[in-house]
Amino acid sequence: MKLKSEYYLNEDVVALAKDLLGKVLYTKIGDEITAGIIVETEAYFGVKDKASHAYGGRRTNRTETMYAKGGIAYVYLCYGMHHLFNIVTAVEDEPHAVLIRGIEPLVGIDIIEARRRMPVTKGAIAAGPGSAAKALGIDKGFNAKHLEGDEIWVEDHKIRYSDNEIAASPRVGIAYAQEHALLPWRFFVKGNKYVSKPNKG
Repeated sequence: MKLKSEYYLNEDVVALAKDLLGKVLYTKIGDEITAGIIVETEAYFGVKDKASHAYGGRRTNRTETMYAKGGIAYVYLCYGMHHLFNIVTAVEDEPHAVLIRGIEPLVGIDIIEARRRMPVTKGAIAAGPGSAAKALGIDKGFNAKHLEGDEIWVEDHKIRYSDNEIAASPRVGIAYAQEHALLPWRFFVKGNKYVSKPNKG
Protein backbone atom coordinates (compact mmCIF):
# COMPACT_ATOMS: atom_id res chain seq x y z
CA MET A 1 0.00 0.00 0.00
CA LYS A 2 2.75 2.49 0.96
CA LEU A 3 4.54 3.82 -2.10
CA LYS A 4 8.16 2.70 -2.33
CA SER A 5 11.06 5.08 -2.80
CA GLU A 6 11.48 3.99 -6.44
CA TYR A 7 8.12 5.57 -7.27
CA TYR A 8 9.45 9.04 -6.50
CA LEU A 9 12.59 8.67 -8.63
CA ASN A 10 10.59 9.11 -11.84
CA GLU A 11 12.22 12.03 -13.66
CA ASP A 12 8.99 13.01 -15.43
CA VAL A 13 7.58 15.22 -12.70
CA VAL A 14 4.61 16.25 -14.84
CA ALA A 15 3.47 12.66 -15.29
CA LEU A 16 4.06 12.02 -11.59
CA ALA A 17 1.96 15.02 -10.55
CA LYS A 18 -0.92 13.59 -12.56
CA ASP A 19 -0.37 10.05 -11.27
CA LEU A 20 -0.46 11.23 -7.65
CA LEU A 21 -4.15 12.11 -8.03
CA GLY A 22 -6.05 9.43 -6.15
CA LYS A 23 -3.10 8.46 -3.95
CA VAL A 24 -3.66 8.86 -0.21
CA LEU A 25 -1.42 11.15 1.86
CA TYR A 26 -1.05 10.21 5.54
CA THR A 27 0.44 11.88 8.60
CA LYS A 28 0.96 10.47 12.08
CA ILE A 29 1.49 13.05 14.80
CA GLY A 30 1.69 11.47 18.25
CA ASP A 31 -1.23 9.04 18.25
CA GLU A 32 -3.21 10.99 15.67
CA ILE A 33 -3.38 9.55 12.16
CA THR A 34 -5.04 11.61 9.45
CA ALA A 35 -5.17 11.13 5.70
CA GLY A 36 -6.70 12.53 2.55
CA ILE A 37 -7.03 11.55 -1.09
CA ILE A 38 -4.85 13.79 -3.25
CA VAL A 39 -7.17 15.65 -5.64
CA GLU A 40 -5.02 18.58 -6.81
CA THR A 41 -1.31 18.88 -7.62
CA GLU A 42 1.20 21.05 -9.44
CA ALA A 43 4.48 20.00 -11.03
CA TYR A 44 7.67 22.05 -10.70
CA PHE A 45 10.43 21.13 -13.13
CA GLY A 46 13.57 22.07 -11.25
CA VAL A 47 16.33 24.23 -12.66
CA LYS A 48 14.62 24.78 -16.05
CA ASP A 49 11.29 25.96 -14.60
CA LYS A 50 10.97 29.70 -13.97
CA ALA A 51 8.27 29.01 -11.37
CA SER A 52 10.51 26.68 -9.35
CA HIS A 53 12.43 27.72 -6.25
CA ALA A 54 15.39 25.93 -7.86
CA TYR A 55 15.25 27.75 -11.21
CA GLY A 56 18.69 28.33 -12.66
CA GLY A 57 20.25 26.00 -10.10
CA ARG A 58 19.49 28.29 -7.17
CA ARG A 59 20.58 26.67 -3.91
CA THR A 60 19.75 28.18 -0.52
CA ASN A 61 19.14 26.78 2.96
CA ARG A 62 15.45 26.61 2.04
CA THR A 63 15.80 24.96 -1.37
CA GLU A 64 18.55 22.49 -0.47
CA THR A 65 15.87 19.90 0.38
CA MET A 66 14.75 19.94 -3.26
CA TYR A 67 18.14 18.67 -4.39
CA ALA A 68 17.88 15.49 -2.33
CA LYS A 69 16.99 12.10 -3.77
CA GLY A 70 13.26 11.92 -4.48
CA GLY A 71 10.92 10.61 -1.81
CA ILE A 72 11.17 13.28 0.88
CA ALA A 73 8.99 16.17 1.98
CA TYR A 74 9.76 19.78 1.09
CA VAL A 75 7.80 22.12 3.35
CA TYR A 76 8.13 25.88 3.29
CA LEU A 77 6.29 28.87 4.69
CA CYS A 78 4.35 31.01 2.21
CA TYR A 79 3.50 34.64 2.97
CA GLY A 80 4.76 34.02 6.50
CA MET A 81 1.61 32.10 7.45
CA HIS A 82 0.85 29.03 5.31
CA HIS A 83 2.95 25.88 5.26
CA LEU A 84 3.00 24.29 1.81
CA PHE A 85 3.80 20.60 1.34
CA ASN A 86 5.69 19.31 -1.68
CA ILE A 87 6.95 15.87 -2.63
CA VAL A 88 10.54 15.95 -3.87
CA THR A 89 10.95 13.73 -6.93
CA ALA A 90 13.61 12.50 -9.37
CA VAL A 91 17.23 11.65 -8.61
CA GLU A 92 19.65 13.53 -6.39
CA ASP A 93 20.59 16.98 -7.71
CA GLU A 94 17.50 17.10 -9.98
CA PRO A 95 15.29 19.41 -7.87
CA HIS A 96 11.85 18.43 -9.15
CA ALA A 97 8.85 18.66 -6.84
CA VAL A 98 5.09 18.19 -6.76
CA LEU A 99 3.04 20.65 -4.71
CA ILE A 100 0.00 19.07 -3.06
CA ARG A 101 -2.76 21.64 -3.51
CA GLY A 102 -5.86 19.79 -2.33
CA ILE A 103 -6.89 16.64 -0.44
CA GLU A 104 -10.25 14.99 0.16
CA PRO A 105 -10.36 14.08 3.90
CA LEU A 106 -10.46 10.32 4.39
CA VAL A 107 -9.05 9.28 7.79
CA GLY A 108 -9.26 11.09 11.13
CA ILE A 109 -12.07 13.38 10.01
CA ASP A 110 -12.73 14.65 13.55
CA ILE A 111 -9.07 15.60 13.98
CA ILE A 112 -9.04 17.38 10.61
CA GLU A 113 -12.21 19.28 11.56
CA ALA A 114 -10.63 20.37 14.85
CA ARG A 115 -7.45 21.54 13.14
CA ARG A 116 -9.38 23.53 10.56
CA ARG A 117 -12.27 24.59 12.84
CA MET A 118 -14.88 23.77 10.24
CA PRO A 119 -16.95 20.76 9.16
CA VAL A 120 -15.67 18.35 6.52
CA THR A 121 -18.73 19.20 4.42
CA LYS A 122 -17.01 22.49 3.55
CA GLY A 123 -14.58 22.17 0.66
CA ALA A 124 -12.43 24.95 2.15
CA ILE A 125 -11.32 22.56 4.90
CA ALA A 126 -8.64 21.11 2.61
CA ALA A 127 -8.80 23.00 -0.71
CA GLY A 128 -5.66 24.94 -1.50
CA PRO A 129 -2.13 24.00 -0.43
CA GLY A 130 -2.15 25.88 2.88
CA SER A 131 -5.46 24.32 3.92
CA ALA A 132 -4.43 20.83 2.81
CA ALA A 133 -1.24 20.99 4.86
CA LYS A 134 -3.03 22.38 7.92
CA ALA A 135 -5.73 19.70 7.69
CA LEU A 136 -3.04 17.03 7.98
CA GLY A 137 -1.04 18.92 10.62
CA ILE A 138 1.93 19.47 8.30
CA ASP A 139 4.34 22.20 9.37
CA LYS A 140 8.03 23.02 8.93
CA GLY A 141 8.90 20.11 11.23
CA PHE A 142 8.03 17.75 8.37
CA ASN A 143 10.60 19.27 6.01
CA ALA A 144 13.07 16.66 4.69
CA LYS A 145 11.16 13.76 6.28
CA HIS A 146 11.34 10.55 4.26
CA LEU A 147 8.03 9.43 2.78
CA GLU A 148 8.78 5.81 3.61
CA GLY A 149 8.87 6.61 7.31
CA ASP A 150 6.06 6.46 9.85
CA GLU A 151 5.35 10.19 10.20
CA ILE A 152 4.31 11.10 6.66
CA TRP A 153 3.76 8.75 3.73
CA VAL A 154 1.64 8.10 0.62
CA GLU A 155 -0.40 4.96 -0.05
CA ASP A 156 -1.95 3.51 -3.19
CA HIS A 157 -5.56 2.53 -2.51
CA LYS A 158 -6.21 1.73 -6.16
CA ILE A 159 -8.24 4.93 -6.63
CA ARG A 160 -7.90 5.78 -10.31
CA TYR A 161 -9.26 8.67 -12.34
CA SER A 162 -9.69 8.49 -16.10
CA ASP A 163 -8.27 11.23 -18.32
CA ASN A 164 -11.84 12.53 -18.70
CA GLU A 165 -12.06 13.04 -14.93
CA ILE A 166 -8.81 15.01 -14.69
CA ALA A 167 -8.31 18.63 -15.73
CA ALA A 168 -4.96 20.21 -16.60
CA SER A 169 -4.53 23.96 -16.28
CA PRO A 170 -1.84 26.59 -15.70
CA ARG A 171 -0.43 26.70 -12.18
CA VAL A 172 -1.79 29.18 -9.65
CA GLY A 173 -0.12 32.43 -8.56
CA ILE A 174 3.04 32.26 -10.66
CA ALA A 175 2.64 35.19 -13.04
CA TYR A 176 6.31 36.04 -12.39
CA ALA A 177 7.32 32.87 -14.28
CA GLN A 178 6.82 34.59 -17.66
CA GLU A 179 6.24 32.06 -20.45
CA HIS A 180 6.35 29.18 -17.96
CA ALA A 181 3.29 30.62 -16.19
CA LEU A 182 1.08 29.19 -18.94
CA LEU A 183 2.33 25.60 -18.82
CA PRO A 184 -0.60 23.24 -17.99
CA TRP A 185 1.19 21.58 -15.07
CA ARG A 186 -1.63 21.81 -12.52
CA PHE A 187 -3.84 18.73 -12.31
CA PHE A 188 -7.09 18.28 -10.47
CA VAL A 189 -10.11 16.02 -10.23
CA LYS A 190 -13.04 17.65 -12.01
CA GLY A 191 -16.02 18.45 -9.82
CA ASN A 192 -14.27 17.65 -6.53
CA LYS A 193 -15.12 20.26 -3.91
CA TYR A 194 -11.74 19.93 -2.22
CA VAL A 195 -10.02 21.46 -5.27
CA SER A 196 -9.02 25.12 -4.97
CA LYS A 197 -10.29 27.79 -7.36
CA PRO A 198 -10.20 28.10 -10.30
CA ASN A 199 -11.65 24.58 -10.40
CA LYS A 200 -13.49 24.32 -13.69
CA GLY A 201 -12.13 21.66 -16.01
